[in-house]
Amino acid sequence: MREWQGKRYWLVGASEGLGAALAHLMSRSGAEVIVSARSKDKLDTLVAELPGKALAQVVDVSDRASVEAAAAVIGDVDGVVFLAGVYWPMKSQDWDASRAEAMADINFTGAIRVMGAVMPMMQARGSGHLVITGSLSGFRGLPGAIGYAASKAGTMALAESMYADLRGTGIDVQLANPGFIKTRLTEKNDFNMPFIMEPDAAAREMFDLMNSDRFKKSFPRVFSWVFRASQFMPDWMYYRLFA
Repeated sequence: MREWQGKRYWLVGASEGLGAALAHLMSRSGAEVIVSARSKDKLDTLVAELPGKALAQVVDVSDRASVEAAAAVIGDVDGVVFLAGVYWPMKSQDWDASRAEAMADINFTGAIRVMGAVMPMMQARGSGHLVITGSLSGFRGLPGAIGYAASKAGTMALAESMYADLRGTGIDVQLANPGFIKTRLTEKNDFNMPFIMEPDAAAREMFDLMNSDRFKKSFPRVFSWVFRASQFMPDWMYYRLFA
């Protein structure tokens, strides 16, 4: 088990859903949590609900100046959890350039901005804990997922590269790949979502990873087997099943 008492963690994308549920778990475990998102009202409400020491810091991960300013205000932290994301279902035939770019800019490039803002501090100290949220949708391309699947694939590769570089340095890197979570984002879907989780259940899965020495966890477990196995399928089989 990781020691949480007295630790400071910055949760980016934590105003609701999985991020808010994880903030509650970490706060109850003794960590000081700094929650960030674009909505000050939602952040203030969350901070008032948390049982432990907590702060709110507005940030827009699509803006590097905003990320760097927030990191400077927050100061030294023991860990960072990147949860920020936006989603719209989108097929290639219904391409929406602004939304596709927003998914890439927030889900993937946003993670790069946040990691870049905290890495110098952690390298100077020789310790840290970085947790990045990927998705089961990032294992292989999926129909109707223009923007989202690609952004999550990039985010997962980012975590993998950082893990490869930082092993043995004192900076722990972890990757959480959840499936469907019942949030305002998945409410946009008009299809059946197998094994959909409540935010509290997903947060427990993620916190379990954070308390372990594992690099990554894909969940729900049974549902994740489908996506993990798809990586070994030849193209003709994969697209016959998924396209």
